[in-house]
Amino acid sequence: METSPGRPPRPTPAPAAGRPGRRRRIPAPPTGSAAPPTGTARADHGTDPDPRTEPDGAGDPPGRPGRRRSILLALGVVATASAAALVAGLASWDAPEPADPARPLTAAEAERLAAMRVTAYRDVRSGVRVTVGAGAARTELVGWVDWARPLLYLDVGGPGAGPDRGLVQATPTALVARPDPTAAATPSPPLLPPTDRWQLREPPPGRGLTAVRDLLLALGRDRPDAVAAEARWLGRESTAGTPVDLLQAPLTAGPAAVSPATPAPVRQFRLWLDQDGRLHRLTGRLPDDTPVTVELERSDRPTLRPVDALGGRPGLPRALSDVEADRLTRLPTRLRAAGGAALTGTAPLDPTANLRAAGWLDWAGSAAYLAVSEAGTPGRRTLLRHRAGRVARVQVPTDGGTAELPARPPLPPPAGVSWPRPTRATDDLDRLVGAALRAAGPPVDARSAVRLRGDRLAGRTVDVIELRGQLRYWIDRAGLLRRVELRTGRGVWAQLDLTPGRVPALPTTTPPPAGR
Repeated sequence: METSPGRPPRPTPAPAAGRPGRRRRIPAPPTGSAAPPTGTARADHGTDPDPRTEPDGAGDPPGRPGRRRSILLALGVVATASAAALVAGLASWDAPEPADPARPLTAAEAERLAAMRVTAYRDVRSGVRVTVGAGAARTELVGWVDWARPLLYLDVGGPGAGPDRGLVQATPTALVARPDPTAAATPSPPLLPPTDRWQLREPPPGRGLTAVRDLLLALGRDRPDAVAAEARWLGRESTAGTPVDLLQAPLTAGPAAVSPATPAPVRQFRLWLDQDGRLHRLTGRLPDDTPVTVELERSDRPTLRPVDALGGRPGLPRALSDVEADRLTRLPTRLRAAGGAALTGTAPLDPTANLRAAGWLDWAGSAAYLAVSEAGTPGRRTLLRHRAGRVARVQVPTDGGTAELPARPPLPPPAGVSWPRPTRATDDLDRLVGAALRAAGPPVDARSAVRLRGDRLAGRTVDVIELRGQLRYWIDRAGLLRRVELRTGRGVWAQLDLTPGRVPALPTTTPPPAGR
């Protein structure tokens, strides 16, 4: 049988009988036989191969062997890849999120976290914005924190502010507020705080203003922290264009940063800390489980002025000059010569006893007569007589003035009022009045006094002189006493403002009971 070069001989199939239109294959002539006549087609040209017997690719044109096999193979590969992609897509539809990227801190990260509070303390102050709670219960607080003093000054607003709406100043041990139910939201509190209507407050520990105060003041201290083993690095972010590390760590959220002997709650917080160890943001929960967010603005750091109840503007204490020491020594003589003074007073003795006073004192007679009211409790006042360290007081109906600015007591005293027997001074207001009267007594040793600062009061320049850390005299350049301040048992300052001059005759003795 004749064979084609490179191709094996193919068997001659039997004629396909009974299939019309099917061409019969003609056997090839023996080798050496004559070629078929012209016009007669060869049996292997112009015919379709039988798919049942033709090997795959056998009918391909010369030069392209296996083309159909290649095409089929390519289609198979594409189909397999598509099916794999589809399966992978379906599998990833419900696949879990990637694993938590949290990891332990590196040595450098732990060092920055340990130094975070020291860095804040060295920065001294920062602007602060705090959000407590969410939705209709949200409270917004904006202002400043001074870690070096330490002092907090905030404007309280937001839909959940309630009775706390207004201004707040706080130290680690005391919080005073100036409530204002009608106050509108402000970008920040006034740098020079108002001088009136401040009241000592004592919110519940671990909640509200107390919890915010403790958290913010605890962010700065003068020594590094030990880093807890459970602290974790969570990722890198950017805050106001500053690259930061997002960390999670337990944080003392209480007064222990100022008073290490005081136990303080420890809570988990997320901290946004930059490469210099400065905290830019934190989120977490207060001790009562209320969510809190704190944002710090390190470029907003003005010098803060505490209100008078918290000690007033800071100064630079120093020994008295010769002129100042001479004024202090001559003070009793000048006060006795002045005779007496009209007075107004503010004494935040207790959260429920923010007292206001008005009246007179008589240095020559060592006597005082005052009307005292309680801020926030209109309709009630107390008349107070003070002489030689003994005090008598009686409650009477309000007669003019307000709870914030009471009227002076009536002269003569109201008839029919039964005065009790005088007793020794019992509270800080009694002690304050007694200190003002004793200023006209024996001179103070100037060596025990320091000058805190110069100040202004009622349009006059004064020197603020502190005695033994508990008593302050505000003495004008004429050598007269314009204010007396006393540190109370609550750690705040009570004041009597004085206008020296002649005063009316004051009731100095208790009338005997009727019938005697």
